[in-house]
Amino acid sequence: MKVRIKYTKSGTMKYIGHLDVMRYFQKATKRAGLDIAYSKGFSPHQLMSFAAPLALGVTSEGEYFDAEFNTLVSSDEFVRRYNEQMVDGMAVNDVILLPDNAKNSMSIVAGSDYYVTILDRNSNTEDGCSDDENNLGYSERKTKLLSLVPHLLKKETIEVLRKTKKNEKVEDIKPGIFKLAVVEDKIYMFLATGSEYNLKPESVVEALCKEAGIEYNKFDYHVHRLETYMKNEAGELVSLLESGTRIE
Repeated sequence: MKVRIKYTKSGTMKYIGHLDVMRYFQKATKRAGLDIAYSKGFSPHQLMSFAAPLALGVTSEGEYFDAEFNTLVSSDEFVRRYNEQMVDGMAVNDVILLPDNAKNSMSIVAGSDYYVTILDRNSNTEDGCSDDENNLGYSERKTKLLSLVPHLLKKETIEVLRKTKKNEKVEDIKPGIFKLAVVEDKIYMFLATGSEYNLKPESVVEALCKEAGIEYNKFDYHVHRLETYMKNEAGELVSLLESGTRIE
């Protein structure tokens, strides 16, 4: 029986990489006494797959993984047992039962939305870094970047330098931006995510910095993922929770 689990990653856990998060949930599942299914063969492993991985340093309240279980408990009991094993910064929010023919979350992810916070480099926050005489002051930098958000999508193309393991190239990222706005002094962005096209929020911030004539520094910004989406039968982007039902 397939289930989909939604969880939160925050605080210092944002510095834990994706592979370690996978191992963490494998151990938490065993400690929670849940009857997870294993693969067959000489090296059996838990039947578990994760949706779009987070970059290091990014927090989220909309993370997902799928798992198969031999027997089930209620959604509330799943949440309770998992959260008894969680450390600060990790929490399971919901669990749903998937239909037998459901595709795994990794293959159906189509979008994610984020808040990007512009940080004060002179502050003592854990994300801050030291300022210098060549950098704009925090207030001026923030005002300049936020003022350009409504205008960025009016451009015919939004070009940034995209780097891969093999090469780098200039790419137009505009097709991957579904929505871009300023919300309560934060940058809200709804972006394409998944195997067909994957746009990182850092690339959009880099484009904003380029437009503003400001040198991009990843330590000046904090990225928080709000939700992860898939396309429903009508082609609309909906939460990954829409693909199943809660277990009573």
